[in-house]
Order: sequence, then C-alpha cells, then structure tokens
Amino acid sequence: MLGCQKHLFSLSEDVTYLNCATMSPFLRSVENIGIENLKRKSNPQHILSEHFFTDRRILKDRFAFLIGAADPDSVAIIPSVSYGIATAVKNISFNKDDEILVLEDQFPSNIYAWKQLEREKEVRITTIAAPPLLKGRGKLWNESLMEAISQRTKVVAIPQVHWSDGTLFNLKAIRDKTNETGTYLIIDGTQSIGALPFSVSEIAVDAIICGGYKWLMGAYGMGMAYYGERFYEGSPLEDNWINHFGSEDFTNLAEYNPEFKPKSTRFDMGESSNFILVPMLAEGIQQLINWTPAAIQDYCHSITSNGISILRDHGYFIEETDSRAQHLFGIFTSGKKSLAELKDILAQENVKVSFRGQSVRVSPHLYNTEADIEKLVNCFI
Repeated sequence: MLGCQKHLFSLSEDVTYLNCATMSPFLRSVENIGIENLKRKSNPQHILSEHFFTDRRILKDRFAFLIGAADPDSVAIIPSVSYGIATAVKNISFNKDDEILVLEDQFPSNIYAWKQLEREKEVRITTIAAPPLLKGRGKLWNESLMEAISQRTKVVAIPQVHWSDGTLFNLKAIRDKTNETGTYLIIDGTQSIGALPFSVSEIAVDAIICGGYKWLMGAYGMGMAYYGERFYEGSPLEDNWINHFGSEDFTNLAEYNPEFKPKSTRFDMGESSNFILVPMLAEGIQQLINWTPAAIQDYCHSITSNGISILRDHGYFIEETDSRAQHLFGIFTSGKKSLAELKDILAQENVKVSFRGQSVRVSPHLYNTEADIEKLVNCFI
C-alpha cells in the first residue's frame, strides 16, 4: 500500500489539515512550477508562439488519461464548474416541462444554471431528498434517484460524491437507466475526480466537470471538463481565437476562420494557454496518475476506519463505508455535541475541517496519518 506522502507537501507541522475538499495544499513540485512560470513572464521574449499550445496539450493529455478518455480533444480547459455547467446548459435543447433531477443540498455551481433555466424555459427541477440519518441511507438515496428517472427527465445533474457528507452515487446504474430514457447525465466531479477511480470508457457520462483546486491539486481559477459525443457540434460560451481552426498560425490570425476545432476543444475558455496555471495543474494531475486514485482511496480508508468506528460507538452518524467515498465523509453530531461546541474545540486544537449543513466534513489525503484522525476523534469524544 502507498505510504504517507507528507514529505511532498509544505504543510505546517502545527496544523492538522483534514480539509482537501475545500482546497488542497500545493505539492512542492506544483509550487515550484508555479514560481518558475511566474518568473518566466519577466522575460516574455522567451515565450514563443508554439508555447501557447504545448502546455495545453500536455494538460489535456494528462486529464484525459486520468479519466479514461481515449481522445484528449474530448476535454476542455475551463475556469470554473459554473462555466462548465453553463456550457452544457447552452448546448441542450429544452422544452417546457422537461425535468431536471438534482440532489438535496448539492453544490450551488450545479444548481444555479438549472434554476435560471427553470425561469427562462419553464423546465421543472425535481430535488431528490436525502433520507434520514439511518443505516442504509446512501443506498436509499440512490434508489430514490433511480426511481425518479423517467421519460420526461431531460437531465440528471448530480455529483459523483456529495460534497457535504461523501455519499457515493452509483453512476454505472444511473447511466444505464438514463440510456433507456435518452436522458443527459451531467456530473460535477469536483469532489471525486483525482481521488476516486472513474473512467468515461466504463461510464459514458455526457459531461463531467471539475474544479482544479481541490482533488486535482491545481491552483484556484482553473478546472477541466469532459464532454461526450452529444456535445461535439456544440457552441461554446465564448468565441475566442484559440478554439478556431488555424489558430496555430499567428501570421494569418486575421484570416478569420469560423470553424471551431474538433469535439470539446471548442469549449476551451479564453486565455486557456495560461502560462502559470496550466503547467501547475498538469503537474498536479501527473502526480495523481503516479499515485492512482485507487491507492488514495485505499490509504484514506486505512487511516480513517478505526477512528470512524470509535465515533459511531459514541453515537455519531457517518455514512456506511460501502455507500460513501473514503476521502470525504460527514460526521453528523446526533446530539452528542453541538456544532458550535465542536467548532470551538477543533479551532483550539488547530484541526482544520469544514462545517456543511448539520455535518462536520472531513476530507483527508495522502499527507494525513492515523494520528491525525485520532486527534480529530478526541475532539468529539
């Protein structure tokens, strides 16, 4: 099994950081590449026309490999999840009373665009409620979602992993059901891709959209998206110079070519050659490829399982192991200690987590150890 990788980070020794779901720390290698490329702009005469394309291609190749996509042209460089969702919304034809399925309390970036569509097109948003905090909760939530998919469902817009409590949704079964109804499956992969195994060759989602500053180990302000064949003739949010054919030839850029580059490359954001953020994200993804998401899951399970068992014994609710991700879980207080009390205790002990709804969200990574989880547990009992 992969061992602790804290030596690859610059985390402070006096902080117990269990909050990757909010923002990952930089790997030392990512930090170094960022500094190198920041300095690069001080002498821009060394930035040549071909450099607008080389790092982009490396990033696309690596992200495509990470998600099991055969063609790097099926992925796009985006600034945010909301941008990626808006791209999908723009390229799906909606009619009045079309249904969009979402989950209770899912992240707003995968909600607001659908709400706007509800006002503009009079589509119907159906929210699948979270079951009570009882054994089998994750399974029941998946069953409720599956039962709700019907011929009137135009889009299922959900995460792979719920951002506040780690509930895992069975994308394979959901994809099979949506294939029967012709429904689009749009996934926010921000809290899963990079830490949890996923492959579009196995689960052919229509789109998977990821912020880059969490589990992909990149910087804030850049993310990645995959769009499947149903989007290959789509229209991008912005008509920038680089997503058109012929953009590699700087001498003829004024010979305007209205034709977009193939497949999902057309959805690249403007200034997607970003000479600082692109190589940083590419380096972060390469490290994930080297580690493998499966190894990250195994490691997180190994350091958290004993602590989770103790918390359950003390009356706290945590989703069952087979119904949630191992790198992200919510601890529901169940009346043992109030959230206000826990906030004070965790702050005093310098244990960094998040508070989401009624749960304390814990999101470890390879820089954490079982001792970190023991320190967390002692704040609760």
